Amino acid sequence: MRDERIRFLGVDAPDDPSNSRCRPVPKPGAICDRQRAEASKEALQRTMTGPLSIERVGVDPYGRTLALVYVQGRSLSCRQIEAGQAVYVARWDQDGRVARECPRAVASWQGGDDGRARPRNAQ
Repeated sequence: MRDERIRFLGVDAPDDPSNSRCRPVPKPGAICDRQRAEASKEALQRTMTGPLSIERVGVDPYGRTLALVYVQGRSLSCRQIEAGQAVYVARWDQDGRVARECPRAVASWQGGDDGRARPRNAQ
């Protein structure tokens, strides 16, 4: 399964501007920032310090596996939200599973009109 593409449940991370979500015009809600995308990827790589446990929950419209991924029993979705490297997106959180796993991190976000979360202190 080395070629399997996995989409973490309940989160959205920054995209490189060359990504198809950002070209030719950014899709609504896309975070198109090369530096933030690289920082998010590096933070994720640093947290992957052991065997992964993958709980597959479905497939998205792009053919990627939707999953909860764990390292040392801790959700990578939660770790990325807590580190500020991804945003919580309630409509992408199947049955509120990420919200239940890291309620304090998710509670620091509020819903926007587009269904995406924003930091509570943002205007």
